[in-house]
Amino acid sequence: MREKPAALRRLVPEGDVPVQLVRWEAPAIEKYRMLYRRVGAPWLWWSRLVKDDGELAVIIHDPQVHVCAVVDRARVEVGMLELDFRVSGECEITFFGLIPGATGKGLGKWLMRKALQLAWREGVGRVWVHTCTLDGPQALPFYVSQGFVPYARAVEVFPDPRLGDVLPEDVAPHAALLRA
Repeated sequence: MREKPAALRRLVPEGDVPVQLVRWEAPAIEKYRMLYRRVGAPWLWWSRLVKDDGELAVIIHDPQVHVCAVVDRARVEVGMLELDFRVSGECEITFFGLIPGATGKGLGKWLMRKALQLAWREGVGRVWVHTCTLDGPQALPFYVSQGFVPYARAVEVFPDPRLGDVLPEDVAPHAALLRA
């Protein structure tokens, strides 16, 4: 996305949304990993789980990385948003997602609107997000519907995180578990 979507340039009342976005400044490592697992395990998010505490802290405690939790009215975390402003003039939506029980209720559109409102700050000329075949089949069409334009494809190969001690074998049943 190379320009702020027109829909963000006009004030639109939000209505009654049963969640809110809460910024976690310098979150505790284990609290961060817990939410990361809750949101990402169904999609085989693993990259942050294999980093040691120091490596992870360098990223999520950086003032240019904004970690936010989506919390419901009971203050239970039901999603996460992570924005990375470490490259000048850019914002990467590094992690964006809701726990399985929070999906299918329109909250993804709400969360993307919040993400884009925060991402398009002064000096940002590009906002981008990765998706992959492990994400739900609706991910790419959703991003396109929000104004993103696909610009590259790549093949990434990595060991299945369910075959070690990173994620349990029973997560992400949509992705075949291949043993050597």
